[in-house]
Amino acid sequence: MLMYCVKTLLGLLALSTTAGAFEDSVTDYAPSVNVLCPDLATTEFVREWTASNQTINPNEAEYVQARINSTIAQAWNDWVDDGTQLGYNTTSFQGNFPKIGIAIPGGGLRAAQFGAAVLSGIDARNDSAKNAGTGGLLQVSSYLSGLSGGSWITGSLFFNNFPTLGELVFGNGNNLTGWLLDIAFATPDGDDVFSEYNQYFFGSILWSVMAKANTGIDTSITDPWARMISYHFLNQTNRQNFFTNDTAHGAGELWSSIPTIPAWQQYEMPFPILVTDSRPQGLNTTTALPLDPTVYEITPFEFASYDPDLSAGVNLTFAGTPMTNKKPVNATACVTGFDQAGFMMGTSASLFNQILDFAHNTLQGFSQSDGNGLLYVLSRQLSEVSTRADDVANWPNPFNGVKTATYDDANSTWLSLIDGASNGENIPLGPLFVKTRALDVIVTLDGSADDPNNWPNGTGMLFTEERLSSILEASHQQMPPLPQNAQAFVDTGARERATFFGCDPTQNPPEYPLVIYIPNMPPFNGDEPAANTGTFQLQYTPKQQQVLFDQIHNNTISGFVPNTNNADPNFGKCLQCAAVDRARYKISPVINRSNFCQTCFTQYCFNPQNPPSLSEVPNRKQLFVDPDPQGLANFLSENKNKLIGGVVGLVVFIALLIGGLIWWKKRRDQQFVAQYHQVSALHEEEELNLKRYSQYVRPESYEMSTHYESLHSPLSPRH
Repeated sequence: MLMYCVKTLLGLLALSTTAGAFEDSVTDYAPSVNVLCPDLATTEFVREWTASNQTINPNEAEYVQARINSTIAQAWNDWVDDGTQLGYNTTSFQGNFPKIGIAIPGGGLRAAQFGAAVLSGIDARNDSAKNAGTGGLLQVSSYLSGLSGGSWITGSLFFNNFPTLGELVFGNGNNLTGWLLDIAFATPDGDDVFSEYNQYFFGSILWSVMAKANTGIDTSITDPWARMISYHFLNQTNRQNFFTNDTAHGAGELWSSIPTIPAWQQYEMPFPILVTDSRPQGLNTTTALPLDPTVYEITPFEFASYDPDLSAGVNLTFAGTPMTNKKPVNATACVTGFDQAGFMMGTSASLFNQILDFAHNTLQGFSQSDGNGLLYVLSRQLSEVSTRADDVANWPNPFNGVKTATYDDANSTWLSLIDGASNGENIPLGPLFVKTRALDVIVTLDGSADDPNNWPNGTGMLFTEERLSSILEASHQQMPPLPQNAQAFVDTGARERATFFGCDPTQNPPEYPLVIYIPNMPPFNGDEPAANTGTFQLQYTPKQQQVLFDQIHNNTISGFVPNTNNADPNFGKCLQCAAVDRARYKISPVINRSNFCQTCFTQYCFNPQNPPSLSEVPNRKQLFVDPDPQGLANFLSENKNKLIGGVVGLVVFIALLIGGLIWWKKRRDQQFVAQYHQVSALHEEEELNLKRYSQYVRPESYEMSTHYESLHSPLSPRH
């Protein structure tokens, strides 16, 4: 085994490494430590506020306002023109257009693809969306929040310079290769974790993680998970280099570097926010969290929480620095580069505290192949480096000593961060309801798997409503009236179509934002559904991807016609009515709603006094139908001739180069052995060197949750 693994690692290097490859290395995942801090007396590392006197980061405020004044002002004109088709003269709306945010939910690759397909349906750069009238909502939005799988599409969109969604997901044949979802996350070379190319992949993953661990910062299963996410969603990986170290595979890309992206500098992008939950120290639960623990957000400028118990944020550049009382513990030991982009997305999607079964060495929900791959990497990781908490994202706590009377982790030196849906809020709505951000319209994408068929039923929104009305009442806007419980979301048909909530506030300024709810739903035309895939499905064939994407995109641009399976030719204009409606309240006297928009609101708004009925959306099929049931076998069959030609060409190429490669390999072996010393050491004969995984984990017995996304059961009726 030892000789086999060493030979495969050296073979990888001989075939793929160039003299300059290590200038852009997978070890760039490691933060820089012992960095000289800025002047402690004059630098604000951590800022505080109160629930009643909130402030947002000055850099965030500057970007959002500059974009409103430039890009968004023009985008409104491009989208709604002069308003004639809506029954308005939008000249009077200039300077008063609503501020809008979009929330993308969790749910693994299903949620990432769902979010991408919906965004394509509201993107003015997409021809079908533009023709339908829905394309443009993305361009007039100021914020984009993501959680878990929704964080993957958020990060991918930004670090690929804000391309069109089709190019982002499927590639463009040029500089974008797409998400490569036909290559499995955890075992990209198939089920055998000891296959040659899986060993290449694991070696690079472990090299990254160990480089971080060797700086003295604790790692966990979230770190290899973060690196796996990076291979698919960041911008340095393609089919040709997937199993090589020709690039760093996103290892050195930082969330705080987003402001250097060209599309950001042109104010083309909404402001991005990721959401993550915390497991307070001493609360070693492995089930869903209650609503009380602090919820955090990650922006390009801050790691922060607007929860009243904390109300503080740290400069993201120095996240990872040991701090107490808002200052670094050591003026010569600051940490930079902790905010690696994959780790930020991985933190938001760190769901292992609920699914990692220490007693039985399994990952609940994952396929056997994916679970084996992740557990194999973790076992190798734990054989080489110590960890603080294996099942969470480990962050040095920048808020140690802050808000000691109210903040749960004020006395902790580390934070245990986990999946942003762990408290039941599977849609990252919290940041968009923060009062000081003053959003007028919140576009709520819901791709949750709340029922046995993996469709949403409003559970995530209901949990957020509960948290807003209790814990966050002083700091956040309130949710508009919703169906009473999850069953009411089903019975009213609100989960089967686009629905507008909060259409008719009772005061001015309105007491809540207008919420545009776009759920993952069966095809409006009665087709077999392909978008309700499982949360833990981590591989999709190209055909599965395309059908899923097309169904969601078509649902997004089509609306519904009551009691039919027809698309609504006016849905684009109705969406414009919803997006622009709050502008009426900013003008004195308030402008009456136009007749056309009132007709739209009658069709799409949720009226708690006269709720809609499921009967208005007939013939929606609920059961998933795989559009590519033969999967890889079908793919190989359809591409047989191309694959044979490629293999023949590859054999000829190898025959021509093998002599040169053997000679080159002999020259470089000694250098490669030194550079890969740590990784090759991981591959000693297992029975001689590798302890059992159970020897490296905590001895507690863990109770496993039964259904991660469904949050166990719908909320009971509220009183």
